[in-house]
Amino acid sequence: MTTGMTLTHILREEAEATYAITEKLFRAVADSELSWRPATGSNWMTVGQLLMHCASFGCGKAVRGFVRGEWDFPEEPGEADHVPPPSALPAVGSVDEALGLLARDRELAIGCIDEAQEADLLGGRFAAPWGGPEFTLFQHLSLMIAHLGQHKGQLFYYLKLMGRDLNTADLWGA
Repeated sequence: MTTGMTLTHILREEAEATYAITEKLFRAVADSELSWRPATGSNWMTVGQLLMHCASFGCGKAVRGFVRGEWDFPEEPGEADHVPPPSALPAVGSVDEALGLLARDRELAIGCIDEAQEADLLGGRFAAPWGGPEFTLFQHLSLMIAHLGQHKGQLFYYLKLMGRDLNTADLWGA
């Protein structure tokens, strides 16, 4: 029996779930907490930088790049261009700003996933512009959704360290 499920449907469902949980975690942050960062260790983003990263660089722009070939960095980015130190990262000024950016990023990612041609998802292998191994378009898009998911998990643990009463259901949307 065929379910009619396509790779595009799988990507869309995973992206929608990841964005929904990320939005819920964003809503657990107060504007007064945007400058918080873990007290131990070094090189941590602040909560405001993490929200900005999730909402502006976590998924949508990279999905657009892979699907449409539209990238927001130089054609041959260096390591310093791709992964700046946390001290150089921008931060949101409010949770409302972060929620608006996340909604636009979600719309961009879902729109581009919907644009992707099913035949192209497994059609060829290529490396990301920043290097790394060659993957199919499906794998690249899946990895970008996972990138947002990784930072969603980071926010979850930031909130736990800040004393929030969260559990596994808050991380996975169960």
